[in-house]
Amino acid sequence: MAPRAKPRSKYLNLAPYVREQWRTIFYALLCTLVFTAFWPILAWLSGQMLSLLVQGKVLELAQLAAITIAGFVIHKLGQYGQDSLMSKAALEVALKLRVETYRHLQQLSLAYFEKAQTGDLTYRLTEDVDRIGEVVKKLFQDFIPSILQLVVVITYMVYLNWQLTLTMLIIVPAFAVLVGWFGDRMLQYSRTSQNLVSDLSSQLTEVFGGIRLIRAFAAEDYAVERFRAESQRHYEAKYRAAWLLAVQYPVIGLLYAGIILVLFLVGSWQISTGNLTGADFASYVTAGLLLIDPITHTTENYNLFKEAEASVDRVFELTAIAPGVEEAPDARPLPAVTGKVEYRHVSFQYKPDEPVLQDINLLAKPGEKIALVGSSGAGKTTLVNLLPRFYDPQAGQILIDGEDIATVTLKSLRRQIGIVPQETVLFSGTIAENIAFGQKEFDLAAVEAAAKAANAHDFITQFSQGYYAWVGERGVNLSGGQRQRIAIARAVLLDPRILILDEATSALDSESENLVQEALERLMGDRTAFIIAHRLATVRNADRILVLEKGHIVESGTHEELLARGDRYAYLHSQQFQA
Repeated sequence: MAPRAKPRSKYLNLAPYVREQWRTIFYALLCTLVFTAFWPILAWLSGQMLSLLVQGKVLELAQLAAITIAGFVIHKLGQYGQDSLMSKAALEVALKLRVETYRHLQQLSLAYFEKAQTGDLTYRLTEDVDRIGEVVKKLFQDFIPSILQLVVVITYMVYLNWQLTLTMLIIVPAFAVLVGWFGDRMLQYSRTSQNLVSDLSSQLTEVFGGIRLIRAFAAEDYAVERFRAESQRHYEAKYRAAWLLAVQYPVIGLLYAGIILVLFLVGSWQISTGNLTGADFASYVTAGLLLIDPITHTTENYNLFKEAEASVDRVFELTAIAPGVEEAPDARPLPAVTGKVEYRHVSFQYKPDEPVLQDINLLAKPGEKIALVGSSGAGKTTLVNLLPRFYDPQAGQILIDGEDIATVTLKSLRRQIGIVPQETVLFSGTIAENIAFGQKEFDLAAVEAAAKAANAHDFITQFSQGYYAWVGERGVNLSGGQRQRIAIARAVLLDPRILILDEATSALDSESENLVQEALERLMGDRTAFIIAHRLATVRNADRILVLEKGHIVESGTHEELLARGDRYAYLHSQQFQA
């Protein structure tokens, strides 16, 4: 049986991001060379100073001390340049990686976000990316200088006495074996710990988002117990990693103490045989002491790299996900449209062998108001979600003004379709920013005009800061009707030729519904509109009503025509109005 190929390290995926910072890294490495080159010089100066001290040559010792101080200053300036430049490069890498990953997520299909955990995505874009940035910083600021320091100092030690150095190098590989073993275990524990933190974050997002339901069902104790159990699993994973570190440092410390003992024993033998002078041995011991710091840093950094490898894997797992909906390589902007929409033999399914829409044929003329009704799961929302290409059908075509929407750019397509959903999503910011959502710069007068058309101007001006009043997270400080009118104003400002109204008034009280319905009538005007509704009273004025059942259009006509036909629509109508 052939041996399994070793998986390619995802650290290599960081190469393009690091390469962009080559100039900063180059100057940082120049500072590293200055910093590293002075290690053996300082070791040699220390040996010479010790020799002069023993001989009692105070004047020469003072002169050499001044030179040593100057060398130390240059050494530390090199360290400053290395650390500051590498911090800048590492932060740039983390910034670029975070933004690129976020941009990639924006391109993924809605199907992905329907399954993904919000808390997990948040953790990957924050904590995991920060950990990767720290690794890049440590690699160039600490790990590479430590390796160079080891090479330079050991080379100097070989120059002083190769026999003594050879003895040490026979023992030192034990470090590499131990560090490698500990590092592999650390990667395993860190991957488990970080996955559990993501689960914990996701649970918190769900709980805080559904706190009203928890209170309603008096489920506080249940929620706390779930949180405690998840926290316990995270604690156990973190403790295993902490225990491993607690074992690692004493073991490596004992090994290092043994090496120092051997150093003195072999050094004494070399001095007794005349192969080493006292001053050289002092320099040699100083050089050996200078190895403590890089060896410690190398060990710590190796553990850090192994811990962060889990973060690298998790971030690049996101970037490896292919977008469910992609623009064609030769996609062109969709010109301004009149609003003619055509579905030709469109079929769609979320899962194999579970069709949601089957062979849909539909032609909406410019300015026509088409209502979609039917039982839950009939395919109404899916039908309109195909229009802005939130999903792509497995078969058939959708055309706007004769242009296949699969051949145009997504931005130009979606800019010509306005959507007013059942549950309005508002973001933290001002009311004006929410109405002009997606626009970096906007005309306040146009925002006000849109708000007036949406019957929102009156309640907005009642706030002390008017259009600059702050909207809390998810718009919690606004009523449902107010949020819905802001959504309508958002659509008015976009000025699309095609509208999708998805249960836009279903969750409102009578007063709010009247204001919203009036605003919707004003918004629809001469635009092509697709209206999804369960309450049939809201669609009786539509130009055409389509009844969907199990992914098929089973009826089409006006309200009066469908009632007179006495079929599925008439049955739905009678059920609602008898109730």
